[in-house]
Amino acid sequence: MKTTTKWLMTGILSAVLLTGCVPAPSDDSEKAVQETEESEQEMVLIPDTQVKKEYYRTPVPFKKSASRGLVVNNLNTKYDIQETEEGLLRLSSLYYDPKDYFFQEGQYIDRDTAKQWISRKSNFEAGLNPAITDDMSPAQIADEAPIYLAHIVEQNYLQMTDDKKVKLAGISIGLAMNSIYYPREGSERRIDDKTIEEKGKKMADIILSRLRSKPELADIPIAVGLFKQESRNDIVPGTYFATSFAAKGKNEFTGWKEVDEQYVLLPASSSTGNYRDLNTTFKNFKQDIDDYFPSFVNVIGTAFYKDQKLHSLRVEIPIQFFGKTELIGFSQYLTSLVKTHFKDVPIEVSVTSVNGPEVLIVNDNEREEPFVHVYGY
Repeated sequence: MKTTTKWLMTGILSAVLLTGCVPAPSDDSEKAVQETEESEQEMVLIPDTQVKKEYYRTPVPFKKSASRGLVVNNLNTKYDIQETEEGLLRLSSLYYDPKDYFFQEGQYIDRDTAKQWISRKSNFEAGLNPAITDDMSPAQIADEAPIYLAHIVEQNYLQMTDDKKVKLAGISIGLAMNSIYYPREGSERRIDDKTIEEKGKKMADIILSRLRSKPELADIPIAVGLFKQESRNDIVPGTYFATSFAAKGKNEFTGWKEVDEQYVLLPASSSTGNYRDLNTTFKNFKQDIDDYFPSFVNVIGTAFYKDQKLHSLRVEIPIQFFGKTELIGFSQYLTSLVKTHFKDVPIEVSVTSVNGPEVLIVNDNEREEPFVHVYGY
């Protein structure tokens, strides 16, 4: 599940921060030399553990993105912030096999460059968003020249050579596109899907050309994904909706493909279409909780569908203060409900209070019984 990806990467980074140096390798870990953008070399450690086959290993010391910090200001919600990165990881696995490549945050689009690229062309020559003039009214700007591109995500994919050198072998670029424009004055404007796609593809071509102009990137394969950002009030993330690839040395993207991913908030309204069965199951699950433990704030589920199939379900249950014995009793009851209602569904249930996380239940179909952890025990 995607949260596990975050834990894996956070865990690796935490190990470095706690020790203050590269952790001692296990017998199966590998040391390698990585060439930096400035053609300098440094020793890195390749972890020997790959938790799941779809997770990339990350060389340590962990290198932060060259444009780190911009994402918080540019995207509407914490859900979109997370999904622009994790969704791009999923797309990248189509082009860079996790068993053959290592992951690194983007090092070639720095903060200043990214800020210029997502600006209006009237502010910076390199701006990818449309220019405006002083005589344009707010309504004209909203209708004719909204901000289409909200953010750019870069990810690097590395490979090890026979002589134990880790080198850049692929780049992925995510373009977060606005589905709604929020003008400083006047009402918000929705941007239709066709326009988002057209603008995104044109911007992707321009970015490819700019990256190819860098000598060190002239022959590097480059993948791209177009992400549709949701509104400021949504509590589910947007998703990538299109992807393409420029092979080694190619100056254009070829063969754009549709990406069929969707997040569904549960419980949903009655008009749930393909998700009616899951929605009914979730409502029954929620009702069983309400009947036995009435003192809850809410039970919220987020289902992730990929290619029309349920890929994962995350449930968040905020609770009022429980004593430890009551919490243990609830965690046992909740686990039995998970087994009853979601026997064949990859699910993660997180119980939280004002004190933080209280209970974690994970059923990933890879074990006979769900994993249950009560924090503090």
